[in-house]
Amino acid sequence: MDIIEKKYFFLGVSVVMICACILAIFLFGLRLGIDFTGGSLLEVEYRDGAPDSARVREVLKDFSPVVQAVGERGLLLRFGHIDEKQHQAVLERLHTLASTGKEEGGGGNAEEIMREKRFDTIGPTIGRELKRNALLALIIAGGAIVLYIAWAFRHVSLLLPSWKYGVVAVAALLHDIIIPTGIFSVLGSMKGVEIDSLFVTALLTVMGFSVHDTIVVFDRIRENISAKSRNDSFAEVVNQSVRETIARSVNTSLTVLLVLLTIFFIGGETVHYFSLALIIGILVGTYSSIFIASPLLVVWHQSTERRKERKALITHG
Repeated sequence: MDIIEKKYFFLGVSVVMICACILAIFLFGLRLGIDFTGGSLLEVEYRDGAPDSARVREVLKDFSPVVQAVGERGLLLRFGHIDEKQHQAVLERLHTLASTGKEEGGGGNAEEIMREKRFDTIGPTIGRELKRNALLALIIAGGAIVLYIAWAFRHVSLLLPSWKYGVVAVAALLHDIIIPTGIFSVLGSMKGVEIDSLFVTALLTVMGFSVHDTIVVFDRIRENISAKSRNDSFAEVVNQSVRETIARSVNTSLTVLLVLLTIFFIGGETVHYFSLALIIGILVGTYSSIFIASPLLVVWHQSTERRKERKALITHG
């Protein structure tokens, strides 16, 4: 398969996906969780099935909760910041719903019918700090990757400066970050899925996995450049390197995806969307390491060569 020959098709597919995801982010925004906005989160579970969300909102209307069903028996409620007194008042009203269910044919007391699974509160100042630190972590990781790759590939600067390998790797990482973020923007609008610290953790994990895959291809390019024939062009060397590493990249990704799919389908609710973010990121990252990073190197090299030729013509003309 001549991937480099079809490079503009693969790059075009990525441009379309990136534009669609950026448009989704602008249209729908990001539904930030309490990790970043501050507030309170309460999860409860009913023994005989959760009451209707509209009914819960009506009972707690003065707290303006966002109510999300968790399976058939659970509810996840998000509020602005509430103190312990308000927390107990919310539980008392939810217990009232449990007691009503008991009268309709349940059995046992309200505490047996409904139990509190977790209650978390994060102040707005801490939320802003977490948001700033999350962005800082992504920026630092990207900068460190450029510097490391520039240093690691310093001996193959004859055809392409080593820092360009780092820039291309980060460009592929941006591709790997924007697409999952865009998809979660749509999920936030349609399903109420929130961006929380677990999502940022998933993005950082995807960055590490993706750049590892990309470096494997780049390292094979480095080896093949050292051993290449004088008649081989840079594009031919890159295409050969991608063909030699594509099976390894795909097999590694499939192994990881099998584990993530298991977590997605049988894991708990708390890791459901975390595993989904990783699944999307691994798929996109595998695509970028094969079909984006290496073709971008060739496009950049060819563009540089054309500029040199035009400059030479002007100089000698």
